[in-house]
Parts: sequence; structure tokens; C-alpha cells
Amino acid sequence: MPAAELSLSRPTPDALQIRLAGPWVMTGERPTLDPVEQALNQNPHPRRVSFETAQLAEWDSGLLTFLNKVVERCTAAGVTIDRDGLPTGVRRLLDLAEVVPERKGARSGGAHPNFVTRLGNSVLTLATEANDFLAFIGQTSLAFAALLRGRARLRFSDLMLYIQEAGVDALPIITLISFLVGVIMAFVGAVQLEKFGAAIYVADLVGIAVVREMGAMMTGIVMAGRTGAAFAAQLGTMKVTQEVDALTTMGISPMEFLVLPRALALCLMMPLLCLYSDLMGIIGGATIATGMLGLTLPVYFNQVFHAVTIGNLVGGVFKASVYGVLIAIAGCLRGMQSGSSASAVGDAATSAVVSGIVLIISACGVFAAVFYVLGI
Repeated sequence: MPAAELSLSRPTPDALQIRLAGPWVMTGERPTLDPVEQALNQNPHPRRVSFETAQLAEWDSGLLTFLNKVVERCTAAGVTIDRDGLPTGVRRLLDLAEVVPERKGARSGGAHPNFVTRLGNSVLTLATEANDFLAFIGQTSLAFAALLRGRARLRFSDLMLYIQEAGVDALPIITLISFLVGVIMAFVGAVQLEKFGAAIYVADLVGIAVVREMGAMMTGIVMAGRTGAAFAAQLGTMKVTQEVDALTTMGISPMEFLVLPRALALCLMMPLLCLYSDLMGIIGGATIATGMLGLTLPVYFNQVFHAVTIGNLVGGVFKASVYGVLIAIAGCLRGMQSGSSASAVGDAATSAVVSGIVLIISACGVFAAVFYVLGI
């Protein structure tokens, strides 16, 4: 490909003409701005710059970049620019570039904030997130209050659909995860307890751990990744398609019509899923106890029933109920906060999963401290 050509002439002492010829493309060889810089600094200084492009061949952003630098240099020197000699498309693109000003610091990337600035921004962001979270809890509570008064506007068929999605449809993954967790816990416990001839206490280990903590926690984490993300994606998509705005326009509260049935369905299903998870975890431990330790099923289950108390069972189910509320709030909140683009929907789903898991782990730590103080 031939190289682009640049030549300068002085038709009059106060005028400078820039002649452009050949292909001005990014992939080809192009002249630098140095000749123009030198011509602008010569005495007498030119007061007017014009262009001659009769021999100009194909061009792309390479020409626009060069001309934009010429315009900036002439503007800084107070030189008038005559663009009549440029192609029509080039003039339009240059005008468009001037209409939309360049963001300050765009080229340098902006000044890197110091530690105090970053810390302050993080605190402000955390405060905003906490305020949005509390406000969403308040709006959800008002929607539940309207439901109790019989004034909430939601469809019973939608509630049944979300109960199926958050309940029956979740059984396969809950079965797999809970069973494997029970197997792993029993195997780890068996390896250690067998050294002391206390293999029977594997049943106590699995029963108490699964019923008290692991059943509710694993169910919550699975539902955060499955149902919480689904809620965020569904509501985010409705934001993109402006369905949420349409409901508001018609005088229907999105909190009652969209958020309330989803949150209610998950809160109702989480205790039942937790009980099912406890059962599958205990069965998983039974496979190791019978296959590796030689215990019989009656002995294993009898030991589990004597080790697990009603307090353990009620505490685990209560935790699961709270986790369900947190997952529903996190998923619906991120969905309602979603932007109006496809990528924003994906970001909302990801944020819902992360927020749900963080809230579950945090709540688990709080419950551990409270139950210890209460002696449960």
C-alpha cells in the first residue's frame, strides 16, 4: 500500500495550505504532525489554515486523528481553520467530535485517588447500599401488611408457580448436595473416630451438624445460587422491557405484584426444603456408617434420634426461614435495581448470588453467638 502524503504551501504570507494525498488509513504509513507544528511557528505566523484534498484516496480514523490534532493545535495558536477543502464526511465527523466534548482526564485515565479518598468512597457506597437494603425491607413489610389486610394486588396463580419453582423444582439439587455433604462429613468423622473405637459417634456428628447448621446453610446457599439469581434475572428483564414501569403507570404496586409472591413462596418453601435436606444429609451419613464402619441402619438411626434434640431441629428450621427471607430480599432487591441493558441483568443476577451468600454466612455467625448465649 502506498504511503500517505503531506505537503505544505504558503499561498500568502498569512495563510498555510495543507495538502493531503494518498490513502490515510490506520494500517498504512502516515506522516507526523511535526511539519505542521514547524509551519505554525514560522515567521510570519499564519493566520489561516486551509486544506487541499483533490488527490486524497481512501481514509478512515487515521485521517480524523491527524486532523483533530491539527484543529487542536490551530485553536491553541488562535489560527482560523477553513474546512471547505475537506471531504464532506470528514467535516461532519470533525463537527460531531467537537459537539461532544472530551471528558476531562479521559486520555490520562484521571488522577489515581489516594487511600483516604478510596476509603471514603467505600464507606459512602456501603452506607448507600445499607440505606437501599433497609428501604427495600420496609417496602416489602408494607406489602406483607397489605396482604394480611387482604388489599395486596397479586395473583394466586403466580404464587403457586413460584412455590413450584422454589420448592418441587429445587428438590433434585437439594438432594444431591445434602446427600454428598452428609457423606463427606461422615467419612471425615469416621476416619478420626475409628482410631479411638468411637465409630458409633459418627451418627451423633452427622445428625447434630446437619440438623443444627449444615442443612439450613447448604439449602440457603443452593437457593441463593438457584432461586435468588432467577428472581434477580426475572425482575431485571422486566426492568429492561419496561414491564415494571407499565405496572406503575397502571397504578399497580410492583412490590405487591412482583416481589411479594416471590418472597412469600421462598419463605414458605425454605423450612420444608431444610427438613428434606436434613433427612438427605443423615441418609448420606448412613451410607458411610453402614458401608465403612459396619454399623446397621437401626443402630445408626437410633443413635441419631438420641443425639438430635428438638431444640436442634427447631433452631435449624428457624435459621432456614430467616435465610429464605434474606435470599428473597437480596434477589428481588438486585432485580429491581437492575439497569436497562442485557449486561445489567447479568450483573444483577451475580450481585444477588453474592449478596445472598454473604447475608446467609453473616446471619449464621449471629445465630451461633445468640444460640450460645441462650444455651441452645
